[in-house]
Amino acid sequence: MTATLVPSAGPSLPSREEPRGTAPLETLFDLGPVERGDVRGLTAELAARYGGDLRIGLRTDRPTVVANFVETLDGVAALDAEGRTGGGEVSGFSPTDRFVMGLLRALADVVLVGAGTVRASSRGRWTPDAVAPDAAPAFGRLRADLGLPAQPTTLIVTASGALDPDQRVFHDPSAPVVVASPPRGFDRLRRIGLPAHVRLEPLGADSTSQDLLAVATWLGARLVTCEGGPRLIGQLVGTGALDELFLTLAPQLVGRDARDPRLGLVEGLSLWPATPTWLDLRSVRRAGDHLLLRYVFESAR
Repeated sequence: MTATLVPSAGPSLPSREEPRGTAPLETLFDLGPVERGDVRGLTAELAARYGGDLRIGLRTDRPTVVANFVETLDGVAALDAEGRTGGGEVSGFSPTDRFVMGLLRALADVVLVGAGTVRASSRGRWTPDAVAPDAAPAFGRLRADLGLPAQPTTLIVTASGALDPDQRVFHDPSAPVVVASPPRGFDRLRRIGLPAHVRLEPLGADSTSQDLLAVATWLGARLVTCEGGPRLIGQLVGTGALDELFLTLAPQLVGRDARDPRLGLVEGLSLWPATPTWLDLRSVRRAGDHLLLRYVFESAR
């Protein structure tokens, strides 16, 4: 008898109905709270769910910038080369990973995202409740306790201005949105018909991450949470503007080849050997087979 080989359709992406990483957070290692200077931390109810307090030091010279990312064990941060897939597909839609994402949004004044990340999520909103709706009341109490507005400001950076004005992020007046772009993109943004409450901020033709920090400073931000994509992270790392990295390691291998190069955590920037960049491990938490790591850049210590 001869066996017949049937081509496989390939594995499907994890669905939102079948999330992975649902276990509660377990603290494996933590250096403890930041004691010096001005810090921003959690309420007791959120600290209990996080497995300890999360305190982030606030700089005096510019906003503190932390990045939140998830990647596979082989370093893939998006399952395609264009970044159309997001952290949900990479993490298996882990509720625990999304809770920590919500925490970092809830602590922030500004959530910084690139246009590619926005285009990949037509219904996306970069607010704490959008990723962890069950914790929304606790996030609201945290922001009230810290004297922050009900929602952080979403700061979108785009070089081309190629954004869809019908996307959900632009149609929630309770969640402020600022779009920053150099002249070419800025002109396009003024023509596409964004809602009146969306604020446009011009950037220079050769703008850098320092210009983005200037916009965040103008918005009154002390803490910025960046959610990428990888090229935006590369800009921040390249100019020394990133202070901390919250990185979830998902127990998944996806690989790369010439047909599927996929994106890593940092794109558009080569650091080694000219500028090797080292980070200090600050905490390790576990949610089942997911590891949630917190690093501080040596340059920001």
